Formats: sequence, C-alpha cells, structure tokens
Amino acid sequence: MTKEGEIGEQGSLSSVKDYADPPPAPLFDPVELTKWSFYRALIAEFIATLLFLYVTILTVIGYKYQSDNPLDPCSGVGILGIAWAFGGMIFVLVYCTAGISGGHINPAVTFALFLARKVSLVRAVAYMVAQCLGAICGVGLVKAFQSAHYMRYMGGVNELQPGYSKGTGLGAEIIGTFVLVYTVFSATDPKRNARDSHVPVLAPLPIGFAVFMVHLATIPITGTGINPARSFGPAVIYNQKAAWDDQWIFWVGPFLGAIAATVYHQLILRAGAVKALGSFRSGARV
Repeated sequence: MTKEGEIGEQGSLSSVKDYADPPPAPLFDPVELTKWSFYRALIAEFIATLLFLYVTILTVIGYKYQSDNPLDPCSGVGILGIAWAFGGMIFVLVYCTAGISGGHINPAVTFALFLARKVSLVRAVAYMVAQCLGAICGVGLVKAFQSAHYMRYMGGVNELQPGYSKGTGLGAEIIGTFVLVYTVFSATDPKRNARDSHVPVLAPLPIGFAVFMVHLATIPITGTGINPARSFGPAVIYNQKAAWDDQWIFWVGPFLGAIAATVYHQLILRAGAVKALGSFRSGARV
C-alpha cells in the first residue's frame, strides 16, 4: 500500500486515506444567490472586517497620540502592542465567524481559497466586496468618534516608511502574506486534522499568531498590510495623497503572496501536481 499522495508501481494513486477532502467548489454557482446562508456569510464578513478595522486603527491612533507626549515619548502600547491588537483581533474574529463564513476577513485569503477551489467565484467576489465595505465603515466609525486625532495621525493608513524602496515594501507584503495564507491552509487542512486528531487544533490561534509575527517584522517597513481591505479602508476615509501613493503595493503584494502560498501548499505539500500526473497517466492507459 502506498501513502496518500504517492504513486504506486503501476502509476496509480492509492485512494486509502483516513480523511476526506471536501469536493472542489464550482467556479460559478448561481444557486448560492438564492440561499440565506450566503447572505448571512456576507454579513458576517462585513461585520468582522468592520470590527477588525475599528479596534486596530483605534489602537494605532491611540499609540501615536500617547507617544506624542513630550514628557513621556515611550508611553503607549508600542509596536508590540499594535502587533498584538492585529493578531488578537484576527484570532477572536476568525473564531467567531469560521462556522458561518469561514472567517476570511481578508481579500487575499479569500483569493487564495478561491484559487484552491475552496470557494466559488461568486462567493469570492462577494466576500471581497463585503470586506472592503466593512473596512471602510470600521475606519469611518473611528473618524466619527475621534475626528481630530484621526486626521492628525493620518488615520492609520499604510504607507512605505522612509528609508525603504518600493521593491523592499512589495517584498515584505508578498512574504508576509505568504506566511499568513500558508498558515491558513495548514491550520484548516483536513489531512492535518485527521493525523493530529488526538491533539485539538484550534485553527484561529495559529492564524492570529501568524498575523502577530508578520506585524512585528513588517510594521517598520510598510506599517503592515497583508490585507488589502485593511489598507483600502483607511485610504478611502483619510483620502489624502499620502494614503494613495503606495496603495498598489498593498494590493499587488498580498495577492502575489496568496498565489505563491496556494501553489506551495496545494501543489507541493498536498502533492496536487503529483495527483494530477497520476490521474493523467491512469487515463492514458484506458
């Protein structure tokens, strides 16, 4: 008997495994548009992204306000606290919404899951729209409650920090998103859950911790995007030139990172390419 993902001597794949992969999602599934569960998932993504941006942008602005104190410039939560705010909120919100919408809260994650055939094109596009709208509304609430501080401290927008080139910023976003999406795939992999079934795997925990670690590394470079909705919402509400100059980095970088992580996990770690080759060889013999 060969292990799952390996090709036997006859060139066929063994079908014996102790877990079941869900069937690929259809590319276009109009039936989804008639189901309440679809709209409930959109609402969950909208509200989750709204809460995510509200809490995290408030944390960023609060830190800048506290550190602006000439008597104690080291006051405030610091970069470590900001990283914990982003990672902690992702942990909480993914935990709350995973059973309803999957807990994406990030267009790059949704795009990766679409590439992996985990969600349909209809759901992927709808999720991205809901996430971006939620981000705009979340930052809008921050501005409504703290207008003066919001404009003074640039609304928590992502921008390339002085001393770094655009290439460096793009690379930071690509690799940071790769880490996040790779963690998402690994934490939700049915094969891993079956193999480690004796050890409870709480998927939101490693996902939130990945966001925390990436923020520690990339806040000094780009302020950390790795989530186009997180970068887009503040840019729309702040709406100054500085917010739009490098906006492309926070879209291109995360989507390229999502593509790379999907290819790595699905085709290499999950042996998708080997399975496809085995199926092709089997079909050729018929």
